[in-house]
Amino acid sequence: MKRAIIIGAGQGGTALFHLLMNMEYIQVMAVFDIDPTAPGLKIAKHHSVKTGREWKGFLNKEIDFVFEATGNSDVLAELRQHVSSKTMIVSSKLSRLFHSLMIEKDQLIQKLNEQTSIQETILNSTYDGMVAIDINEQVLIFNEAAERISGIEATQAIGRPIKQLLPSSGLPRLLKTKQVEHHRRQQFANGTTVITTRVPMFEEGRVIGALAVFKDITEIVEMSDQVTNLKSIQVMLEAIIHSSSDAISVVDEEGNGLLINPAYTKLTGLPPDKVIGHPATADISEGESMHLQVLETGKAVRGVPLKVGPNMKDVIVNVAPIIVDGEKRGSVGVIHDVSELTSLHSQLEKAKKRIQTLEAKYSFNEIVGDSKEMKIAKEQAKMAALTPATILLRGESGTGKELFAHAIHNESQRKGYPFVRVNCAALNESLLESELFGYEEGAFSGAKRGGKRGLFEEADNGSIFLDELGELSSAMQAKLLRVLQEQEIVRVGGTKPITINVRIITATNVNLEKAIAEKRFREDLYYRLNKFPIYIPPLRERKSDLKRLARHLLAKLNKDYGRYIQSISEEAIMTLNQYHWPGNVRELENVLARTMIYMEPSNQLIESFHLPTLTDNRVKDNSQSKGNTEISEGDLQTMVQQFEKGVIAQTLIRYEGNRTRAAKELGISIRSLYYKMEKYGIA
Repeated sequence: MKRAIIIGAGQGGTALFHLLMNMEYIQVMAVFDIDPTAPGLKIAKHHSVKTGREWKGFLNKEIDFVFEATGNSDVLAELRQHVSSKTMIVSSKLSRLFHSLMIEKDQLIQKLNEQTSIQETILNSTYDGMVAIDINEQVLIFNEAAERISGIEATQAIGRPIKQLLPSSGLPRLLKTKQVEHHRRQQFANGTTVITTRVPMFEEGRVIGALAVFKDITEIVEMSDQVTNLKSIQVMLEAIIHSSSDAISVVDEEGNGLLINPAYTKLTGLPPDKVIGHPATADISEGESMHLQVLETGKAVRGVPLKVGPNMKDVIVNVAPIIVDGEKRGSVGVIHDVSELTSLHSQLEKAKKRIQTLEAKYSFNEIVGDSKEMKIAKEQAKMAALTPATILLRGESGTGKELFAHAIHNESQRKGYPFVRVNCAALNESLLESELFGYEEGAFSGAKRGGKRGLFEEADNGSIFLDELGELSSAMQAKLLRVLQEQEIVRVGGTKPITINVRIITATNVNLEKAIAEKRFREDLYYRLNKFPIYIPPLRERKSDLKRLARHLLAKLNKDYGRYIQSISEEAIMTLNQYHWPGNVRELENVLARTMIYMEPSNQLIESFHLPTLTDNRVKDNSQSKGNTEISEGDLQTMVQQFEKGVIAQTLIRYEGNRTRAAKELGISIRSLYYKMEKYGIA
C-alpha cells in the first residue's frame, strides 16, 4: 500500500481526494491547505484523514507520493527542497492529468462492465445452454440455461476443468481436431438428453478455446415416445374396430366421415370411398343423421331406428360424442342390424320359455283359499311334499292342480332342482314318447344329430308333473309303469337303460276307477300312482273362498291388462255366488277378465251390472244335447258356430270328458279340440 498526502484542498484537491480514496493501492495520509475553509479539508475530516495548514512537519514520515494541487510554483519549489528522493512529487499539472486518466479508466471500466453485463444478459436470456472453455480446458462461460439443463451452478463451474463437470463433453476434442461438430446427441449425468453443436474458437489463426451450444431434447424424446405410443394405440384401435362384428362409423367435428369398418360396409353396402370424407348423411336412406344431432347437442343417443344404405336396411343406432379437452372432436356410432336383434330376441324368448319349463313358480302361500276343503287339500299336499312318494292330484279342470304341483315341488327337498311340466293330452303318442324319453341319433326321420335328452332326463334329481294323465295311451301307460318300477328310461331308438332320480307328480280330471273298469287305464299303474292322492275341491264346494279369489285375480289381471280395478262390490260377489262355476277358478278368471275389458277405464269398482250373464254351457243329458244342436236364426257363420259348439259338447258328454276319444271321434287333433273348447267356452 503506497502512502500519499495532498497539498491543496480546493476543487482540484477535493476531486483528487475522491479519486485516491477509491483506489485500493494508495492511502491518503493527510490533506493540507492554508485556507481553513477549503472544501477538501472538511471532506478529509469526515473520512478521518489528518488535515492542517503546515505540511512541512509531516514530511519526516515515510511518504511515497506528494500531490501538489495548489497550482502555486513557489509551493512546488519549496516541496522539492524538503522532500526526500524516495518521495515522488506529483505537480498540479500531473495531478490533473492523472485525474483525467483515472476518470477515463473508470469510464472504460464502466463501459466494459456494461458490455459484459449486456453479454451476460444475452447469454442468460437464451433458452439454449452455452459452455465455453479455454485452451487449458477450463470453463470460461456457463450461462443460466446451462445451469438449468445440467443441474450445475455457474459459480461452481467457472474456472474448473470441463471433464470434471461434464465427463461426456466433446469440447476438449475440438481443441485438437479444430473441426465443427453439428447436432450431436449427448446425455448429462442427471439424465438430461441434449442435442449440441460444438465450435472451436480462433484468434489470429490459433485455437484459443471451444464453445458448445446445446438444447434440452428430453421433452422432445418423451414426445416422440408418446407419438410412437399414440401410433401404436391408433393401429391397435383400428385393428379392434375392423375386427368388430358391430358396424362402426366415425365422423369429425364437421360431420364428415373419418373411419368405417368392414362390418359397416357389409351391413350398409357402402364402400369406404362412398363414406369417408363425405357428409354423415351419405348413408341415410330414411331418417335423420344421428351424427349431426350429437355434434349439435353434445349428447349421446341410443336405440334410434333408421334405414341405411341403398338397400334401405333397417338398423338401430347408438351414437356418442368424442370429447377431447372439453371440445367436441367428432362422434362415433355403432349400428345394429334389426334382423339380428330380432333373431337374438327370439332366441332369448325361447331360452326364457325353456327355463320356465324347468322352474316351479308358485308356493302354497300363492294358493288362495281358507275354506275347510281347501285347507285339507293344502295340508295333505304339504305332507306329501316331504315324502318321496308319487302324488296323484285329482279334481275338475280349472281347480288349480298345476299350482299344487308347483307348490309341492317348492316345498320338497328337490326345490333346487328342475321342475318339468308335461301336458300328456297336448301331444300325440309318438311325439310324447320322444319328448318324455328322448331319442338316439337316427332314431327316426328328422332326428337331431347326436340325439336328444328326454324330459325325464332333464328333470333328474327334480320333479316331473304329468298333467292330463288319463289321456295316456295303453302303450305309454306301460312305459310309464316301467319308469316307476325300475327308475330308468330307454331313449327312442336306443337299447341302453338310463337311470334317473325323479319325483313324479300326476294330475287328472278323469274318473280313473271307471276307466279301469272299462279297460282304458292300467290297474297296476293306478296303484303305483295312487299312493298319495290329493283331492282339490271345485269352486262350487268352496264358495267361501270366492271373494278372496276374485280380489286376487283382479290384482293379477290389472298387471296383465294395464287396468286399475281396485275391488269388487258385495252385490257383485253375491251374484258370483249364485253361479255354480263348472269351469272353476279358470272360468272365474275368464269372467273377471271379460268384465274388466268392457268396463270404462275410469271405473275402479266392479258392480253387479258390470258382470256378464252367467249360464252353464255344458250339456248335462241327451235332451239338453239335442237342444244345443238347434240352430237359432242369424247369419250363416253364426249358425255354423252354434252347430259346431253343440256337436263338440255332445261328443264330450258321450265320452265322459275324455278329450282324446272325443277328438278321435270328431276326426280332429287334440290341439284343435282344445282350441274349439276354449273358443266356445266349453268347460
